[in-house]
Amino acid sequence: MRKKNTKQILNHYAAWKYVVLIVTVSIMLLSAIPTWYGDNAAVQISKKGGAMPTPFEIQKVLKEHDIDPLKIEQKPDKTIVVLNSTKQQTDTKAALNTLIKNEERLTLALEPAAPMWLQDMGFEPIKLGLDLRGGVQFLLDVDVKQVYKNHAQQLMDDLRVNFRKQEIRGGRAELKGMDQVIVRLPSEAANDKVRQFIREQYPQWQATNGSADNLLLTLSEKEKTDLRNLTVQQNLQTMRSRIEELGITEASVQRQGENRIRIELPGVQDPAAAKNVIGATASLAFYAVKEEGTGSTMILPDKNGNPVRVSRKPVLTGDHIVDARASFGENGTPEVNITLDSAGGKIMSDFSRMNVGKPMATSYSEYSRNARGETVQTNKIISVATIQTQLGSRFRITGAGSLEDAQQLALLLRAGSLTAPVTIVEERTIGPTLGAENIKNGFAALALGMGVTLLFMAVWYRRLGWVANIALLSNMIMLFGLLALIPGAVLTLPGIAGLVLTVGMAVDTNVLIFERIRDMIRDGRSMAQAIDRGFSSAFGTIFDANFTTMITAVVLYSIGNGPIQGFALTLGLGLLTSMFTGIFASRAIINLVWGRDSRRDVRV
Repeated sequence: MRKKNTKQILNHYAAWKYVVLIVTVSIMLLSAIPTWYGDNAAVQISKKGGAMPTPFEIQKVLKEHDIDPLKIEQKPDKTIVVLNSTKQQTDTKAALNTLIKNEERLTLALEPAAPMWLQDMGFEPIKLGLDLRGGVQFLLDVDVKQVYKNHAQQLMDDLRVNFRKQEIRGGRAELKGMDQVIVRLPSEAANDKVRQFIREQYPQWQATNGSADNLLLTLSEKEKTDLRNLTVQQNLQTMRSRIEELGITEASVQRQGENRIRIELPGVQDPAAAKNVIGATASLAFYAVKEEGTGSTMILPDKNGNPVRVSRKPVLTGDHIVDARASFGENGTPEVNITLDSAGGKIMSDFSRMNVGKPMATSYSEYSRNARGETVQTNKIISVATIQTQLGSRFRITGAGSLEDAQQLALLLRAGSLTAPVTIVEERTIGPTLGAENIKNGFAALALGMGVTLLFMAVWYRRLGWVANIALLSNMIMLFGLLALIPGAVLTLPGIAGLVLTVGMAVDTNVLIFERIRDMIRDGRSMAQAIDRGFSSAFGTIFDANFTTMITAVVLYSIGNGPIQGFALTLGLGLLTSMFTGIFASRAIINLVWGRDSRRDVRV
């Protein structure tokens, strides 16, 4: 009977492990290459709002202004004019405006300079943060007090209806502040009836007795907190939709504090259009036009300042709008074509069926801050039209102004109406020149750190040091490749600091392993045995150190924002790539070169 050979082969990697290593590093290298090409200055022409000029027409206009572009690329939704330098951008935009006749369709941008064959494979440059690429940052304040006021107004309207049902004569509801309602009642019996109504229909409102038989209704703190969180979250989603409508990529929209939103738009060199849309809080509402003395009404001015009496409660609000497009109507006047969701379509259909031949007003609302910093709502009637026939989920409104005004209104409605007014309290612009300087200084620090580290490892560990250097270079390649591949990953200036820190952590892995190998050789083991035992004994220490640091990186990324997240991202990814190259890649090379070395007097 033949004995089975159970002798363990030291320092042996299967062929598939080398294949995985080579393929992984190759893919990461291809992913990292586009970043080194950088970006080219460009001007984008949006398709929205008009016909798209042909490349020949664009070339002709630019030639008339002595501008020679690198290339003109036409895509389904936009045309990109790539230029030789950023100095040409302003002149190119001005020249194209003579052709487009609509400056809002022209946007200054940066386009990847990498070869098309790399881009066609799906490899793109690393997305740079605001501090590296330049751009604009907005800090928005969400006025949640207006939400409290709207809820209080809804309560007062329902209380008035309840007074009529309960036959409470002399009952009145008045607003006090933004989140309190005073209910003036004629008797204790009326007080009991209203308390019962509040308990059943509005449990989130706390009722306390005031003077005489009056009640003071106050919105509970829990409800105010819930409303604030919901409002800010909904506004975050709306802001993201608006930025997508503008065609801005790589944007960061995050909550800051209780009721503020921070928006970072890297690469946006012309923030005027973004500011107009982000800071706007336009919304539409449709009202039934009423005569004086016909129920609960209010007066809103039209565009000429004339009063229009409408129902206090709108038939439909902008929340039900799913699409809005600007166009010219049959009479050649601008109009906005509205598409409603199914619920909104049913409401409009039922109302219009019951009110054929009667007028309906379209109200346009927006918010702004006055000189005292208070939020002020402005409402105006943009059109009053007689309902000719039953309407459905699709109809059009007129009176929005010029075509540009109609396009702006359509964009805002398409991106969603904000649930609370927002105002821009801070705007900060970083020019691309400052961003380029940050990149230069940041990568100079990275190059210096790597250079000193490579020199030290080569001198101190000699041949094994060169293995560590190859692993370190592979680590950088993989880290840059991962940053380019991961969706949403953005490199910031603190992120470059994370890259420098990664250099130290990567060689620290090899230092621990090489010192273990030295210890094993001093104990009299052969080179092959020292390598095997050195990697095995160092792994536990390396894993524990990297795992604890990874916990810190995850916590920083979770609770931090902006630059802090950039640092945490590169730190976390650097830990993963350091483990891969420092242990797996280094071992693969060492196994091939010294894996069978039986000498015992090797100097490491």
